Amino acid sequence: MGDYLIVLLVGLAAGAVGGVIGTGSSIMLLPVLIFTFGPKQAVPIMAVASVMANVARVIAWWREIHWRAFVAYSITGIPAAVLGARTLWVLPARTIDIALGIFFIIMIPVRYFLKAKNIQIRLWQLAVAGGIIGYLTGMAIATGPLSVPAFTAFGLAKGAFISTEAVSSLGLHLSKVVTFQELGALPFNLIVQGLIVGGSLMLGTFVAKEIVKRMSIASFQYVLDVLLFGSGLSMLWASFQAA
Repeated sequence: MGDYLIVLLVGLAAGAVGGVIGTGSSIMLLPVLIFTFGPKQAVPIMAVASVMANVARVIAWWREIHWRAFVAYSITGIPAAVLGARTLWVLPARTIDIALGIFFIIMIPVRYFLKAKNIQIRLWQLAVAGGIIGYLTGMAIATGPLSVPAFTAFGLAKGAFISTEAVSSLGLHLSKVVTFQELGALPFNLIVQGLIVGGSLMLGTFVAKEIVKRMSIASFQYVLDVLLFGSGLSMLWASFQAA
């Protein structure tokens, strides 16, 4: 019971953080899930919980979704996520973690360079990014920050960014859950545990909405930078711990 209480409290905090910056909940919650349930069970539990967290963000920011960006991102991202989930069990994750960690940190100065040059990506480029990120999402556990530079370079911020990223990620995570189910990696008890954990993420998301409304665009961008830097360090730390 004590372990579940800790998981739910961390889930509430992770949901609030994810509700403010649009992503990153899994990076906070996953270590606790691994410690409580084990690494084999943590991945599908987190997949179910991520679906619920993204549903909450979609509901909270429904009116601000950029539907064209969602379609462009998802049309390649969803099938790529299925392919990535099917290769998850046969490839070592350490190399992917190192590459993602370095990428997250590098993207901080790259985002400022793109902003200074007033460079924005187009819909077809967002579709290319969706395919790449979708595949990595299927293979890895916590790739949410990868979508930050893609959607912000398209020109989205605050509610528009959170909602569009959420509805796009929802499709990716749903396809991943279905794939886990087909592979026999998601029995009923793990689904229930994922729903319980996801409930705490959803509650945290709605709590965070009022915080986002009061944030300036500049403050929101700084929070995203902190997320990218922290995510990069956590991925590198995890990869070296597994060595």
